[in-house]
Amino acid sequence: MKDTVLVIGATDVGRRTCAELQSHGRNVIHLDAPTDAELHDYLIDDVGGVAVMLHSDIEALRYSLAIEHIRPGVRLFAAIFDRTVRHEIERVIPNCFVASPAFIALPHVVASALDIGSAVIRTTTGDDAHWKLVNLNNDVATSSDFEAPRGWRWRTWWSRVRGQLRAYDFGSKALLNGFYALTSILIVDLMISHQHASLAESFYDSSATLAGVTAPPAPGQTWHLILNGTFMLLTLVFTAIFGAGIVNHLLSGRRVGIVGRRVIPASQHFVVVGLGQVGIRLCRELSLLGIAVVGVDSAINTRGLSLARRMNIPVIVGDPSDVKTLTRAHGHRAQGILAMSAEERDNIAVAVAARAMSPDVTIMLRAGSDDAIAETQSLFSIGKTIDVNGLTATYVSAALSTDTPLAVVPDGSEVLIVAHDMEVTRAPIPGRCACN
Repeated sequence: MKDTVLVIGATDVGRRTCAELQSHGRNVIHLDAPTDAELHDYLIDDVGGVAVMLHSDIEALRYSLAIEHIRPGVRLFAAIFDRTVRHEIERVIPNCFVASPAFIALPHVVASALDIGSAVIRTTTGDDAHWKLVNLNNDVATSSDFEAPRGWRWRTWWSRVRGQLRAYDFGSKALLNGFYALTSILIVDLMISHQHASLAESFYDSSATLAGVTAPPAPGQTWHLILNGTFMLLTLVFTAIFGAGIVNHLLSGRRVGIVGRRVIPASQHFVVVGLGQVGIRLCRELSLLGIAVVGVDSAINTRGLSLARRMNIPVIVGDPSDVKTLTRAHGHRAQGILAMSAEERDNIAVAVAARAMSPDVTIMLRAGSDDAIAETQSLFSIGKTIDVNGLTATYVSAALSTDTPLAVVPDGSEVLIVAHDMEVTRAPIPGRCACN
């Protein structure tokens, strides 16, 4: 095996991949954004593998194509999230293995959130999904087919039923209050009018009163005239409130529904904070398992919002480190709050807010070797941390050295690498290289 590996990308995951390869005795050439001429210079015969660790999928595609052109058949790993780009690379470059940090870390994240083993691996694509459950016990790995219990889907269905017609912000509260007020006026006026006319006539007169089209014939009682006049005036106010609520709901992008599947579940759901690559994939996996999910993100233009809408996942846009935002997502009644933003300090802020909101809620946060994590953990328990970049670096190192692992699972200060034949090896959690 050729010992030299070329790593492209000065990202955190790129630096940690470089450090992991160096710890295994591999000679690493680490470049940030090399030109085509530099690739020709560095892709010599001694290079036995290349890892493209960039945040941009298009840049990763361009480098992968250039590397395959310069060194056809070289062992290549590309970290890519977009499905279209991934399929294009796999079609053009058969020797390239494509995966994203979300794909690598998600099996363990899902298993930890549900507390059902070490890793939950989806073995099929599409909505008709099947899973494999990996358990680790004293460095002995076992796997078995896994099927989500029916109770999960039943709880999700019941939680969504309880979440129907519930306000989640000021606009939805105005819409629902206006709707309830107008409906109450219609019913009360209908009941009173029905004492003097048929049901059809009463409904027509009450609807006319509500719409302000015309006043119904005077029944002769003074109190009824005053009541109808009062209803007409109140209708002006409640119609304005109801209309404002509808306009706000339409202009907000309808990220959360008032009725239907995209309502905020009442309880027994997960709140996923940060709809980046890891967060949106986590929402997808939990939804396929039959578990209700609510997304929270601070950016209104993030790509994850459109993906979540297509998956019928409700999304709240707001400051996730604010207790009010988490309360709007019913985080105090959730199974857990999963902070999966790429910014570790933002995840700490979310964990602190979640702990203040509900001391007993399960909290998981995406984190690495940031000193702030250790300092905050020394003060109080903020939840379980998942080192996505460290798991990715270990996975890439194993993929370039032997074969792609089945799963990578953290175990204290080490990572357990589970091969497809269930053999388990250990590796230290990678740090960062000192390359310039």
